[in-house]
Amino acid sequence: MAGEKTGRTPVVPFRQFVLKVHSRCNLACTYCYIYTGPDRSWRARPPTVPAATVRQTALRIAEHARTHGLREVRIDLHGGEPLLTGPGPLLEQAAAIRAALPAGCTAEFGVQTNGTLLTRDMIDTLAAAGFRLGLSLDGGTPGLNRRRVDHAGRSSWPAVSRAVRLLRDRPDVFAGILCTIDITADPVEVHDSLRALDPPMVDFLLPHANWSSPPPAGAPGGPGASLGTACRTPYGDWLCTVFDLWWDGSPGPRVRVFTEILGLLLGRPSSSEAVGLSPVVALVVDTDGAIEQVDSLKSAYEGAAATGLDVFHHTFDEALAHPGMAARRRGRDGLAAQCRSCALVEVCGGGNYAHRYRADTGGFANPSVYCADLERLIRHIAARLDAVVALN
Repeated sequence: MAGEKTGRTPVVPFRQFVLKVHSRCNLACTYCYIYTGPDRSWRARPPTVPAATVRQTALRIAEHARTHGLREVRIDLHGGEPLLTGPGPLLEQAAAIRAALPAGCTAEFGVQTNGTLLTRDMIDTLAAAGFRLGLSLDGGTPGLNRRRVDHAGRSSWPAVSRAVRLLRDRPDVFAGILCTIDITADPVEVHDSLRALDPPMVDFLLPHANWSSPPPAGAPGGPGASLGTACRTPYGDWLCTVFDLWWDGSPGPRVRVFTEILGLLLGRPSSSEAVGLSPVVALVVDTDGAIEQVDSLKSAYEGAAATGLDVFHHTFDEALAHPGMAARRRGRDGLAAQCRSCALVEVCGGGNYAHRYRADTGGFANPSVYCADLERLIRHIAARLDAVVALN
């Protein structure tokens, strides 16, 4: 059952399964770490996931749910661009997984899409099957989405803006917006334009970068930086500006990174790999059935997300025991010495695991490349929260 122990270490099962249903994309976003990054494994994989792979994945999910007594699992159909398959295969994949699950276990289904292929009929079809749809956007204007172009260099905004209008009318389906931070964009414009789209949730994502491949703003500072490196916090400053707009404004969308940090400051566990020390509960199954760690690791080096396991020959409990998975589930003990001794460790959690990579140290036992930015943001949010508490 969930919570059983092996030695002294609690077994925390996977609860989120990311199934790659299409390994190609109809956009060529200039910052995409999948198609422009160091890992090119997508080239050798089937463009679409075969039905046999979906059936076997469904059996593995059911097996894992049965072993650990899970009452609910989350299934994210992902890509590439998952809607390149059309809605029919997505419905079949969801039906196969639901049919395999043991009695008493339910599945929540989501699709993360760039929105360019969404139509009203497609939304209706997916909604009827219980899907929720998340959009990837960099803001709510054409200019803010200038990096999100197709393979001919044409803007994706006309199609995406249509998708946003359709989803605004379907709050039962609209899951929210993922926005990768562009440090050159005005944070006020980004916040206000996304708020105007009226999503239920926004999550601001730090660009996937590491010590060997620094963020676009340049080499940052922080405990893991080289001696003499200036401690600049461009991403922390950007996020603090957005936080103040969100905190001081009238009710708007939930902003995940902010609510996660607020919850951690108040003693709640995290539900995100971006912050906090909660163990990883997600794995990826690619179109060829390979069991992988989260895609963000592909921004570090070729094969960083690979486990050597697949759904045809291995269980998800075997994936739990994989050294890479285990390293990301060790909490405080898996962090660099600088992080373990930091006053903010329970909230920061070392940041996203992929952002700790440093080739010259041979791995991930480093602070986040965004260490100083995270400290800036966490201390700012803590100060704003403390001011509210003091007033009461």
